[in-house]
Amino acid sequence: MTQVAGTTDTFDSAALKESLDGVIWDLFPMDTFFQNTIDKVNVKNTQHQWIFDTLAAPANNKQIQGDTIGYGTLATATRVSNYTQIAFKSILLSDTLTEGVEVVGANSMGRAVMKAMKEYKRDVEFDLLGRQGSSAGATNTAAASGGACAWIWGTAATIPGNTVYPSTGGTGGNTTGSTASYAAAAVIGQVDGTTSTSTVTLSDITAAAELAWTDGGEPDTIIASASQKKYIDALTSLATRTADIGRADKLSIQGSANLIVTSFGTFKVVMSRYLNRTTTLVMQMDMWAMGQLRAPKVKDMAKDSDGTKKLIVGEYTLIARNPNSSAKLQGFKE
Repeated sequence: MTQVAGTTDTFDSAALKESLDGVIWDLFPMDTFFQNTIDKVNVKNTQHQWIFDTLAAPANNKQIQGDTIGYGTLATATRVSNYTQIAFKSILLSDTLTEGVEVVGANSMGRAVMKAMKEYKRDVEFDLLGRQGSSAGATNTAAASGGACAWIWGTAATIPGNTVYPSTGGTGGNTTGSTASYAAAAVIGQVDGTTSTSTVTLSDITAAAELAWTDGGEPDTIIASASQKKYIDALTSLATRTADIGRADKLSIQGSANLIVTSFGTFKVVMSRYLNRTTTLVMQMDMWAMGQLRAPKVKDMAKDSDGTKKLIVGEYTLIARNPNSSAKLQGFKE
């Protein structure tokens, strides 16, 4: 078939109108579970301090009649701190864009602010769950809030924590990862080390839960990266694990592990887009909080051009009320 000679078609016309969908189809995942779930508290300075304590190990306590009493010093509580971190998102739109031309959605500035606020919240979630250590900052150096992975220390750290590494030895294990404890008014941060060739197992999860339980914690939530969640979903031994549910409740396990029952707690499993891919956290959620020195807000900035400026800014820190209430699995295969 051939076109009839002399036909004017769309390829010859300069008068075609643009066809543009009237909706902007967003892909804005906002599953910031950790930030949405933990407590929000106000802090009053850039360094926020708190104290956590533990009981002495139980021992055989038997005494003779009429004995002279000896007095020992009680175990000292641990005083720690974290620093507030400033986060912002800046917006600058030309006045031609905001006041002149027609755009999809009609309100260019409103959409820009909405998008920037969502990005701000995702950045905060990334930092709250992060591996970074804390820092007071200095002139021309930003302060840093230590993330959750930095607050859950290694079992051999100066202040022992609750970290489980892959059990496979040799090249299959993670032999170089570490998380030092609190020192010199800061947490050091998580060192990832060599990623294992071993995937997470139910015994690994149980071992992490046991560490937290032994310290007195009552962990209730597992936060896993997408990489780790797919291995948790594949744990075949979960088929024999059950939990009592009411008639109106939804089933807990339907092709994937969204509830794990162990001797050391029953855990809701949540997948996170922001957690390090080789890490899984076993958390007692009420032992974590977000301290806000400045809650995020939108500021109108000084106008010095033919454009409009806005700034979304906030200042916050992570509070690990008692980090030994929780545990983590670090360095497992992606």
